[in-house]
Amino acid sequence: MRKIKELLRLKFECDLNTRQIASSLSIAVGSVHDYLARVRIAGLRWPLPDNMSEQQLEALLFPPPVSRGSDSRPVPDWDKIDIELKRKGVTLRLLWEEYRTVYPEGLGYSQFCKCFDDFKHTLDPRMRQSHKAGEKLFVDYAGPTLPLTDRITGEIHGAQIFVATQGASSYTYSEATLTQTIPDWIGSHIRAFEFYGGVTELLVCDHLRTGVNTSCPFEPDIQRTYEDMAAHYGTAVLPARVVSPRDKGIVEAGVQSVEERVLASLRNRQFFSLFDMNQAILPLVVAMNQRKMQNRDHSRADLFEQLDKPALRRLPIRRYEIGLWAHARVSPDYHIRIDDRFYSVPYRLLKLQVDARTSADIVEIFHGGERVASHVRVSKKYGYSTQTEHMPDSHRTYAEWTPERILAWIQKTGDATRIVGETLIASRPHPQQGFRACFGLIRLSEKYGTHRVEAASRKAIAIGSPSYTSVNAILKNNMDRLPDRLAEPTQPPIQHSNVRGSNYYHLPKPHVNPADTHTNND
Repeated sequence: MRKIKELLRLKFECDLNTRQIASSLSIAVGSVHDYLARVRIAGLRWPLPDNMSEQQLEALLFPPPVSRGSDSRPVPDWDKIDIELKRKGVTLRLLWEEYRTVYPEGLGYSQFCKCFDDFKHTLDPRMRQSHKAGEKLFVDYAGPTLPLTDRITGEIHGAQIFVATQGASSYTYSEATLTQTIPDWIGSHIRAFEFYGGVTELLVCDHLRTGVNTSCPFEPDIQRTYEDMAAHYGTAVLPARVVSPRDKGIVEAGVQSVEERVLASLRNRQFFSLFDMNQAILPLVVAMNQRKMQNRDHSRADLFEQLDKPALRRLPIRRYEIGLWAHARVSPDYHIRIDDRFYSVPYRLLKLQVDARTSADIVEIFHGGERVASHVRVSKKYGYSTQTEHMPDSHRTYAEWTPERILAWIQKTGDATRIVGETLIASRPHPQQGFRACFGLIRLSEKYGTHRVEAASRKAIAIGSPSYTSVNAILKNNMDRLPDRLAEPTQPPIQHSNVRGSNYYHLPKPHVNPADTHTNND
């Protein structure tokens, strides 16, 4: 019961101000202003009639609202209003104006907004977010996995479940992959785009390592291959805020639907290949999309055809080819090492850091955002790919030589030197490295003479080290002039009473007569 009479007494008899009245009655200052305004509108004066009760005064100041016959006013189709509101450029005021054009005596704008808000609260709380058609695709992995059995070993591996959900229609795509690594992550996106037949403006992902290198609330570092893929399809990556699951509530609901409608249905099936698993997943996903949504008269598939599909961007003509990015520093031989293979770059980039993009067939090398080299991917481990234009002028001279030409030149020194040269060329992972060592042998013959180099080569072969380093060391220490060990005379064995000799170990052990042994008890 409101203390209106006491309020009027304090105002007109005690002459208190508004704040003092509010403090005395323990009510808000705004309430005091409201009550006094209602008294003025009702035309009441102080003192009040003696026979007016508190209830009569309250009924006079707070009359019931006049009914406007709201039941007779047409009510919009709120479900249709909700769908239209997801189209680009459509606002609630525009929909209200269109409604009032058809029904001039219909709901006012404020009442229209309130009724629509009440309708939204009757829906599933996970579905209250509003996203424009074709704007966002939410992507994530489900927590549970599907068991995949190896036919040979019987080992069971948990296949990862990728889930993508359209923002406006909640139209969902799902598939199984072996891992959550970058190739599987990117491949799932490509197949999802092809499933939808188009691309959204944004990709909303969680802060998983295959999507975001460094988590940051303001400027997250997008993984390079993921960013490259998004640029190819004309979209952009928008990571959800850290520890903000409501930012991706759409895909969380999609993940839950996949777990309930797909994974639960396949819980008792045994799969031996990823292909068979995805063949079983796809029909269940399609059926899930065609089911009527909760508290709705339409399905995800219906909404997708109405909203998202017409608003999606077209797929590019060429499918994205997955390429992994890596940093590398150019070594002194103007090559970089990628996956234990070596690729040349222009020699002017010596000791600088470059970026390399490796696809299935091509290796592209970039410096400062500009592509500086392109190679066919080397299949052999520790193999080399060298382009002539990347070499300095002095090295290009070496490139004009062939193994036959070099060995023919070395043959002039001798057969042993040729054997060393052949070994140098055959043992090097790259021909250029073997050529350099062969030229070193030729320079040694110019310095020491062909006879000494040939002798040194024979000694290097004899010790099992046919290399430029060994030949050079033998010449430097004049070991080529020493006689071979096989030609050295053998020295006579040492004669001494303490030296048993080799025959001792082959003689039979002497027989000892037990009768000859006795114990001295003295």
